Amino acid sequence: MAVLRIRPTPFFDNKNRAFWNLQLAGWGGAFLLRAMSTLANGLPLDLLAVILVTTITGFSISLVLSVIYRQLISKQPLVTWGMTGVVLVGAVILHGSIDAWVQGIYYAGTSETTFAQRFIGLSYLPLTLLGGWSALYYAINYFLTVEQQADRLERLEAQATSAQLAMLRYQLNPHFLFNTLNSISTLVLLKQTEPANAMLTRLSGFLRHTLVVDPGSQVTLKQEVETLYLYLDIERMRFEERLRTHFAIEDEALKARLPSMLLQPLIENSIKYAVSPQEEGASITLSARVVGGRLKISVEDTGPGTDRAIPDDMADFNTGKPGGTMSTQVGLANIRNRLAQAYGQDHRFETHSNPAGGFSVLIEIPFEPDAPSAVQSLDAAENAATRADHQSGTAMKPAGAMSVTPPEPGTAPGTAIGSNA
Repeated sequence: MAVLRIRPTPFFDNKNRAFWNLQLAGWGGAFLLRAMSTLANGLPLDLLAVILVTTITGFSISLVLSVIYRQLISKQPLVTWGMTGVVLVGAVILHGSIDAWVQGIYYAGTSETTFAQRFIGLSYLPLTLLGGWSALYYAINYFLTVEQQADRLERLEAQATSAQLAMLRYQLNPHFLFNTLNSISTLVLLKQTEPANAMLTRLSGFLRHTLVVDPGSQVTLKQEVETLYLYLDIERMRFEERLRTHFAIEDEALKARLPSMLLQPLIENSIKYAVSPQEEGASITLSARVVGGRLKISVEDTGPGTDRAIPDDMADFNTGKPGGTMSTQVGLANIRNRLAQAYGQDHRFETHSNPAGGFSVLIEIPFEPDAPSAVQSLDAAENAATRADHQSGTAMKPAGAMSVTPPEPGTAPGTAIGSNA
């Protein structure tokens, strides 16, 4: 039997209903307090009728005050508080006059007090009640105004964050796109239509994936790795054996959720500043593991290892030549911003450079496993990987952490992410 979840509605979600609830509760409580005081002091029961009349009087006057205050609250502070004081004094005089008149009728023939004496003696009560009511009215409305402004600011910040995430996700390194298209053009000029078509197909697949995935969405690490294979298929056709990659990912880490397209800029950064400048190329290692409820991801390369924080002038872009080992660090800054937006202070992002060679990036975020219904079956992935390995003659690794080398161009992405557990 399905159980409907009860979701509490905020008290001020309906301002009109909240006003009447507070109005009835407040004046009802005032009446009960005065009635209990009357009974506790042994006063006549018919005095409750007088208390009821004065309470109804205050209730009615407060309704008039709410209409006036609603107009004053949006004025300049000097006008608001000045007019509020004048209106409140008039309301207290009216309430006190009605109370004095009612008391005069009730005590007619038994008391010789004048109207002025009764008014002065009773005015403290309407002053207290109406003064407190006015203070609560303005306090609640100012609170609601601040809350609305905070909600509006939060929505604007969310929209700005979404727009920034979209900008970060849709930002494609011009070197990558330029070099890929240039390679395709070269293959076409050499009439090597088959590799040119393969490279174009992989490029379109990669670009289609980057546009289809919601910029602010999260994917599993397994899906992120599959995207990396699409990208590496393209780069491997350019660099061939100069590009050597190795993935060491624990099976449990494959289920972790992280912002989409988070790791591609790191791999691209290593290719650009480690593989491209060196004739012998370089090795790139991506590792991921879960430790103490945290997902730890590292990307390391065997490049020159010099400081990549020094900006370059992009002078070699038009020639397609490597720009050395210096970097504008745009990709790293984007990743740092995305992590801050997604996890606040609950993340770790570090870069390490070794002058003797090698550059590494460490990312640590909370481990958030994907829902069972959304996680792709790792057994199915293992079966697919096993079949592909049999076809390609590749032996599976022993059980334990996944340690694979990305497939050669044309191999299905599922081949490289099979679970070995």
